[in-house]
Amino acid sequence: MAAVVDNSGEAVEAAKNNDLEVETTKSESKEFNVQNLVDMFTKLNPLAKEFFPSSFHHNQTKKSDNFNQVPVKQSAGNENFSNKRGRNNVNQGRRRLNGRAFRAQRDDSIRRTVYVSDIDQTITEEQLAGLFSNCGQVVDCRVCGDPHSVLRFAFVEFADEQGARAALSLDGTMLGFYPVRVLPSKTAILPVNPTFLPRSENEREMCTRTVYCTNIDKKVSQTEMKSFFESTCGEVARLRLLGDQVHSTRIAFVEFAMAESAIIALNCSGMVLGTQAIRVSPSKTPVRPRVTRPTLR
Repeated sequence: MAAVVDNSGEAVEAAKNNDLEVETTKSESKEFNVQNLVDMFTKLNPLAKEFFPSSFHHNQTKKSDNFNQVPVKQSAGNENFSNKRGRNNVNQGRRRLNGRAFRAQRDDSIRRTVYVSDIDQTITEEQLAGLFSNCGQVVDCRVCGDPHSVLRFAFVEFADEQGARAALSLDGTMLGFYPVRVLPSKTAILPVNPTFLPRSENEREMCTRTVYCTNIDKKVSQTEMKSFFESTCGEVARLRLLGDQVHSTRIAFVEFAMAESAIIALNCSGMVLGTQAIRVSPSKTPVRPRVTRPTLR
């Protein structure tokens, strides 16, 4: 009987050992399976085709093609950029040369120019140029008006520097009712726009019949101005009244039918028209008829 019990105990212990071996085998198999899965996943390519749908892969192919074309375009752009930069360098060099030439020409003009102030408002550009004609050849004479003063100032440019230096000796000379002041100029006379200058003999003849008026009251109409000059000087052939919102007064070009009327109009400088004393000087530009542009339909 004891032998039977011992055999049964051995059987139970053997069974337990078998169960332990089975569990160990299962756990080892599980660990093996998980490790295998990890190894498998690490070997997979996440960008592989099977990870994405076919539509996504198709779009990515187009993008990659475009991306592959970018370096080619970039190189062409770089080439164009280098060409543009080369042209810009050439243009900048030309501008620098033109700028130096312009500054040299401007400085030379300044040295040949004097500044004249305290000019009586009745003095014309011809009278002022006549005063300085004994100093040298007068190239240009530009009288400017100050709307807040009864006196004016002017710039007189000579053909050479000797004439400008000689003009300084006329400081304090009586011209009209006031002694003029003559000083070296700090600025050059701005040239008249060449497109406005007379282009033919006919336009030069028109200039002899045209006067330039400044300091015109903004309330004065073109009809009133025409009536003023016709009643004082003679028949007005053409009148151009100009102004803007910036300046407090306006300007005008008045072309007469006769040159004698234009000479008489110079004496109107200082006469009050509206609320302002107008200033009249010979015009350097003709009054061209307005060009009517065809209307677009």
